[in-house]
Amino acid sequence: MNLMLFFGILVVTAGAMVAIVYFFLNKMGENISKQNEKEVRHLQFELKKQRQEFFLPNRVEAYQRSILLLERLHPNSLVMRLHNPGLPAMALQAEFLKAIRDEYNHNVAQQLFVSPLAWKMIKDSKEEVVKLINLAGNQMTATSTGMELSAKVFEILSQMDQIPSDITIEYLKKEFQELF
Repeated sequence: MNLMLFFGILVVTAGAMVAIVYFFLNKMGENISKQNEKEVRHLQFELKKQRQEFFLPNRVEAYQRSILLLERLHPNSLVMRLHNPGLPAMALQAEFLKAIRDEYNHNVAQQLFVSPLAWKMIKDSKEEVVKLINLAGNQMTATSTGMELSAKVFEILSQMDQIPSDITIEYLKKEFQELF
């Protein structure tokens, strides 16, 4: 009976020790978990901040370059920049289309830093300018001059309510303001 009492005390003591160790380990695990969560949140915040510091200058430049692209693709700008009255209309039309293609290809990487909707609007604006140039070119004869093509571009442009590149520029400005 003495032996039984001894083993009973031994089992109760061992059980109490296991319970105490379990309790402290569990409590320590919770504290470590909370501390780890705080560290993870802090690291995520720092990473986001560093990412923004790294990408923000690129995004600012992308919005600038996108607006510049649209300004350079604007039919008024194209005509004023490339107008050559001595060229036949078809040659000037080809020059206009080449300039549009070159400008766009030079700036295609900007899509990494603007929203997908903004880039789609930029592409659509470019396509609308191509359509306008082709529409004017299709109304020319084989003997038409660059002067006549330029005049036709301005005529078609004056009939438009809103120019897609102007709408896109306004959208880009608004989206850019939302960055800050």
